[in-house]
Amino acid sequence: MTAGADELIRLTAREAVARLKRRELTPLDLVEAAAARIEAVDGAVNALPIRCFDRARDYAKRLMEGKGREREDHPGWLAGLPIAVKDLIDVEGVRSTFGCPVFADRIAPKSDPLVLRMEERGGIVLARSNTPEYGSLATTWNPIFGHTSNPWNTSLTCGGSSGGAAAALAAGEVWLAHGTDIAGSLRIPASCCSIVGLRPSFGRVPRAISGRAFNPLAVQGPMARNVGDVALFLDHLAGYFPDDPLTLEDRAEPFARAAAEPSLPPRIAFSPDLGFAPVAPEVREICAAAARRLEGHGAVVEQASPDMAGAEEAFMPLYQMSLLLDRQEVVEQHPGRIAPAIVEPLEAAKRMTTVELAAAERARAAIVVRFNEFFRTHDLLIAPTVSVPPFDKELRAPAEIDGQPSRYDFHWIALSYAVVLTGCPALAMPAGFTADGRPVGLQIIARPRDEAALLRAGALLEQLTGLAERVPIEPRTGAAA
Repeated sequence: MTAGADELIRLTAREAVARLKRRELTPLDLVEAAAARIEAVDGAVNALPIRCFDRARDYAKRLMEGKGREREDHPGWLAGLPIAVKDLIDVEGVRSTFGCPVFADRIAPKSDPLVLRMEERGGIVLARSNTPEYGSLATTWNPIFGHTSNPWNTSLTCGGSSGGAAAALAAGEVWLAHGTDIAGSLRIPASCCSIVGLRPSFGRVPRAISGRAFNPLAVQGPMARNVGDVALFLDHLAGYFPDDPLTLEDRAEPFARAAAEPSLPPRIAFSPDLGFAPVAPEVREICAAAARRLEGHGAVVEQASPDMAGAEEAFMPLYQMSLLLDRQEVVEQHPGRIAPAIVEPLEAAKRMTTVELAAAERARAAIVVRFNEFFRTHDLLIAPTVSVPPFDKELRAPAEIDGQPSRYDFHWIALSYAVVLTGCPALAMPAGFTADGRPVGLQIIARPRDEAALLRAGALLEQLTGLAERVPIEPRTGAAA
């Protein structure tokens, strides 16, 4: 006899996979438990609007018949665990819209290479997570399916653009969820929804080939309710892929092992603002208090910031050029039908001169040099993930930050996009809650390609805060008491 659906959705991903491997549960048990949970709670949050339950049931039955188990010995083998895939990459035979009305009824003819990898390694795609059109906003406004709400308070934003993934995890609809990150798109919603998301070093997780095949801004990565589950999902996603010229060789030691051995390096820096970004006082205080918990556990924590001068001037042109590389064709083929949040920066890229683009590249290179210098005297850097707690879901951005007008969509996520310029991996995780119950997250940043250090430190901090134990939750229609 298997456990009830409510008990199953509260398992960690690692517990669920372990029970699948021991044959105490079947993949179909978990598919049905997750489907029941989605039907019960997704109406309140709108996290997973595209569902492929029958397809998932078929995959579960195949695994139960012994088919598709060729990679059973892989350290990232999920043994039939259902997962959510963001509606920005294709899943064969499933509605794949990119959040764009032009493609509202599109059925993907074949799966993205990363989806193929997930299925080869024992993952079962259960649903597609909501995203703004082409992942173009830091909130999850979708013109086809509507807004996604924050499970902690459904009047608030869940962040974006991987907002559906984060909300689904917090509400217990799935155990693991795929995200993407070009300016913070998996870390921002992790902060807003009090879950965990990891932006890996570029090349750690393969990407489908596009116009920006050699552009390191956009990555794909794992999201989960806790650090250990993120590590397992990173093992599942990561590894060399011959068609992606930036992918790294397979890692000899599983990331899950690093998360299972919590520890700290000796020198940790905490920066409340990375030296340049506006940050709400309560966010500063909550993140500083979380960082101080690490003192006395083998590390010295000191307040210090790397020199991020020129971050905005570097990031915005590079982001605009990235959109031009990847979205020009669809914008020109469908004039007037693509969201302004895509068209406007794309048009700005067209007006950019080569001298301006070169200046942005030089500014990025200078930041990388200064970050490398910073990491000669510090082993890890901790900072808030975003500048403010979650705000009204009907707003694209907060009206103000620390008493000053918020200038544009990217202002409140400056702490997230600045890290993209460095090439460093960043682990976003819960730091605490405001006085009125809104989640606040921090990010731990490590040297390039050192995700293991992030996972070891994140696992220890998670033990000290106990915040991972607060999810999954029942979606709430107002602030927590």
